[in-house]
Amino acid sequence: MRRLAARGAAGDAGEVAAPAADSTHCAQGRSPSPPRLIDVCAIWDTGVLPPTADWKGASSGVAGARLNEAETLSSIQEAQLERLEVATPCGPGSRERGPVLRMARQQLPPWVHAAILLCLLSLGRAIEIPMDPSIQNELSQPPTITKQSVKDHIVDPRDNILIECEAKGNPAPSFHWTRNSRFFNIAKDPRVSMKRRSGTLVIDFRSGGRPEEYEGEYQCFARNKFGTALSNRIRLQVSKSPLWPKENLDPVVVQEGAPLTLQCNPPPGLPSPVIFWMSSTMDPITQDKRVSQGHNGDLYFSNVMLQDMQTDYSCNARFHFTHTIQQKNAFTLKVLTNHPHNDSSLRNHPDMYSARGVAERTPSFMYPQGTASSQMVLRGMDLLLECIASGVPTPDIAWYKKGGDLPSDKAKFENFNKALRITNVSEEDSGEYFCLASNKMGSIRHTISVRVKAAPYWLDEPKNLILAPGEDGRLVCRASGNPKPTIQWMVNGEPLQSAPPNPNREVAGDTIIFRDTQISSRAVYQCNTSNEHGYLLANAFVSVLDVPPRMLSPRNQLIRVILYNRTRLDCPFFGSPIPTLRWFKNGQGSNLDGGNYHVYENGSLEIKMIRKEDQGIYTCVATNILGKAENQVRLEVKDPTRIFRMPEDQVAKRGTTVQLECRVKHDPSLKLTVSWLKDDEPLYIGNRMKKEDDSLTIFGVAERDQGSYTCVASTELDQDLAKAYLTVLADQATPTNRLAALPKGRPDRPRDLELTDLAERSVRLTWIPGDDNNSPITDYVVQFEEDQFQPGVWHDHSKFPGSVNSAVLQLSPYVNYQFRVIAINEVGSSHPSLPSERYRTSGAPPESNPADVKGEGTRKNNMEITWTPMNATSAFGPNLRYIVKWRRRETRESWNNVTVWGSRYVVGQTPVYVPYEIRVQAENDFGKGPEPDTVIGYSGEDSTPTAAPDEQSIWNVTVLPNSKWANITWKHNFGPGTDFVVEYIDSNHTKKSVPVKAQAQPVQLTDLYPGMTYTLRVYSRDNEGISSTVITFMTSTAYTNNQADIATQGWFIGLMCAIALLVLILLIVCFIKRSRGGKYPVREKKDVPLGPEDPKEEDGSFDYSDEDNKPLQGSQTSLDGTIKQQESDDSLVDYGEGGEGQFNEDGSFIGQYTVKKDKEETEGNESSEATSPVNAIYSLA
Repeated sequence: MRRLAARGAAGDAGEVAAPAADSTHCAQGRSPSPPRLIDVCAIWDTGVLPPTADWKGASSGVAGARLNEAETLSSIQEAQLERLEVATPCGPGSRERGPVLRMARQQLPPWVHAAILLCLLSLGRAIEIPMDPSIQNELSQPPTITKQSVKDHIVDPRDNILIECEAKGNPAPSFHWTRNSRFFNIAKDPRVSMKRRSGTLVIDFRSGGRPEEYEGEYQCFARNKFGTALSNRIRLQVSKSPLWPKENLDPVVVQEGAPLTLQCNPPPGLPSPVIFWMSSTMDPITQDKRVSQGHNGDLYFSNVMLQDMQTDYSCNARFHFTHTIQQKNAFTLKVLTNHPHNDSSLRNHPDMYSARGVAERTPSFMYPQGTASSQMVLRGMDLLLECIASGVPTPDIAWYKKGGDLPSDKAKFENFNKALRITNVSEEDSGEYFCLASNKMGSIRHTISVRVKAAPYWLDEPKNLILAPGEDGRLVCRASGNPKPTIQWMVNGEPLQSAPPNPNREVAGDTIIFRDTQISSRAVYQCNTSNEHGYLLANAFVSVLDVPPRMLSPRNQLIRVILYNRTRLDCPFFGSPIPTLRWFKNGQGSNLDGGNYHVYENGSLEIKMIRKEDQGIYTCVATNILGKAENQVRLEVKDPTRIFRMPEDQVAKRGTTVQLECRVKHDPSLKLTVSWLKDDEPLYIGNRMKKEDDSLTIFGVAERDQGSYTCVASTELDQDLAKAYLTVLADQATPTNRLAALPKGRPDRPRDLELTDLAERSVRLTWIPGDDNNSPITDYVVQFEEDQFQPGVWHDHSKFPGSVNSAVLQLSPYVNYQFRVIAINEVGSSHPSLPSERYRTSGAPPESNPADVKGEGTRKNNMEITWTPMNATSAFGPNLRYIVKWRRRETRESWNNVTVWGSRYVVGQTPVYVPYEIRVQAENDFGKGPEPDTVIGYSGEDSTPTAAPDEQSIWNVTVLPNSKWANITWKHNFGPGTDFVVEYIDSNHTKKSVPVKAQAQPVQLTDLYPGMTYTLRVYSRDNEGISSTVITFMTSTAYTNNQADIATQGWFIGLMCAIALLVLILLIVCFIKRSRGGKYPVREKKDVPLGPEDPKEEDGSFDYSDEDNKPLQGSQTSLDGTIKQQESDDSLVDYGEGGEGQFNEDGSFIGQYTVKKDKEETEGNESSEATSPVNAIYSLA
């Protein structure tokens, strides 16, 4: 059917006449037929039209996937082309075949490429039989070998022989065997039988017979009416465990320090035995780098020491099948030495050999001999290289590969570095390896040349080919090996050359091409590829089926799925030709594929995110030329199970009651089960516990109750978990709160983000809080990411209290949102939660216009209009762009406009410094934004430095300095996002630079020094040659600022406080001293009259109070500020005798005036008793 389509495609594109001779006419001796349409598929199959490079480059999708298949036909094309070119001409027109073929090698028109592509697709497609037993039992099928014995089949002679051969087919196949390429008549041998409904041979020796008589090469044939399949050629061998020949071994005499090899020479067994060395008393021989066993079984001594003759040495062979160990007669060593006493203390001597009188020798190889050898290994096997050396002291062995390193992932050292094993060898492991044996006397090396050969291995093993009548196909058998293997095709076990001819089949090298297959074309083909190292045999049948579509799954299935999950609806089907499958919802509408739906090749329909509106009945319809079949699946959408009130961590006193809450919201149509785990193990609910639907209560809490408790809420479709930790405290250690006893940490990340209540401008986000780690969660920060403007960048959306775990988020139109949540407590922030599902809001016209619209001239004849571009949340739709309008302000001329996709537009040919009205309006595919505000801008000034229109420049660098910093601005005509560098040099010639973005102006230099002179320039980071002019500025001095701000300086405030404190202390001292005085009653009045201001008591006594700080009458003040008392008869110190006053019981004076007065004493007393605060200050000074 597809070949007809290919011809039709060619015919539609154009018809090409080809005067080629018809091979059938040639064979019959007739003239060639008249010109006709070229069968493009036939030409391609014979290799006349190889694909060109242009066709390879233009192909994509399925066509691209078939290119490799097309390239595999290259050998076929060349072979067929040569065959056609050298064909014997016959009849008129034969001369034109050569030019036609030469033309075919040249460039071909596109329609030919398309037709060839269709033919390629038709050749590569095949039908697969489903494993459904009902299909397998109904459909006719050639035999297929399903089980067989290994190629080298070694059996135990004590057991019956079993040679396996199993096959399937419809009808069930029959079996027969060949032995040594001849028919093996099972019926004639009573010991041989075949298992029922199987081809497995059983050879029974219970009644006698020798297994060796049945050794040979066996091959199984499985046959039914549609073909014959072959097993591998199975070589049967009987395991052999020959006895060791008896021999008398003389003692081995050797000089101490000399090398020695004890040969094992085990008897040849099948398979080879495992060799190991022991003493005659069955003690293992201790091996080290001096004494070790080689891969060939021999025991090597790099140098013999006296202690080696303390035991004998026996080689043992263990045979696998018989599980027996055979022991060779033991070797006895006699060591000749110059030091006959075996002093054990010399074993650890740093120079053991010289201490025993053994001469030191340079290394020499014991195995392999000489300086070079070669070794061959098969691909996929293990390579074992071995070097064993003698010498005194014992040499060390190291391995190297010439021209490269050892493959570290496959190489390992064995037998004390004497062997190098490389596993799973490949071609790149070939080359030269060398081992280096060295001791302190010198070193030698041995080179081993490794060649890697390969038994055949598959590159493209032939596969069963199931076709519909009239379809095309091919079998490919490609293998590689070293040397290159040969390929032989067989059909039903017979060489293809001797099989009956089939006009629908063509063989070319490693490929068989089938065209227009019919029911009679069914057969089993064998591909045998071999070289000197082995062979591979593969069976592949060609089956032609004519089956209308049929459904393989039960009808009217019910699928229940949780909201917002991903689900897949299966619709397995079968038919030949392969049916096409389509899905429909609720029996109407178009085919479901794309968007939220995806249909797989096997017929399954995947719904990427289930929503409520996806609930309904889905119908899958399979159709081919023989009919159609359909099936229905009913989809029900269920609400998710969520724990909305989770158990909380608790700290409880022993003996108290604890309740852990677990409230669940679930779909009411699903059965809910709530269970509890303790420390992640099922919790046993004892008599101290009570489990309810929404809580777990523990009575009389004990210390064994401490641990983690997990609430598991589950339905048939989903489950949710929540965990809390219970801490049990002893009576005397009860803390005031749980946080005092447990360490605090950052909260765990929130989980299970869920989007519900999906609307055009809002969505509800729900999450499950993580563990607060003993510090309550105070806030949640919701972040979003969109994949259009800034994919991968997360932005803060909103912030919610820690008691909230569900919030309605306001959204912007046409944003593909993805959310995540971060929990915050007093310790810090959690890691972000895993992102939610994406949700794209529908589009709308913009609701705002770009901000920061400016119009400035960069040259005297232009005006640059710039604005801040809108972000993803304000774009509101696809293809955001800006309508820029401008006109001269005074003229009221019509608006000029242009649509811009960036954030800048330059108006050219403007008058010098003229005001313009500017408007910038946002627009997307849904419409325009609101009417924009009008902004006034100006074209360039005449004084602005000019530059050529295609030159970029930097100008108008402005510096506003302070004492320690300066703000830098400049103008430029570079594009948005250009990087600049601000370079400045101080008076000390120290150069510094600051990289900045174009939009980051002004730039602040913060590391300047007061009163310093600087030079500065701005240049492009990408091209330092584009630079501004160098300007000079000076920072202000720091003195002015300090003088103005002295009242705010800390040292000044401290000094004032100290002075105030000192004055306060002095005042307190003066007050205390003055308070020592009192009231002194006097019997007689003084002659000195009192002033009106003098305080006077009614009882005639004077009051010396704090107010009496001024000088008394009759006193004078000295130059130093002290008050000196003049001589007076009224001084109280003049009374009494000897300067000591006497008092009555009432406290009054007793005595009389003294005749003399000690003036100095009087002055001293006056000074001490009448000290003023000023005097106190000066006295302290």
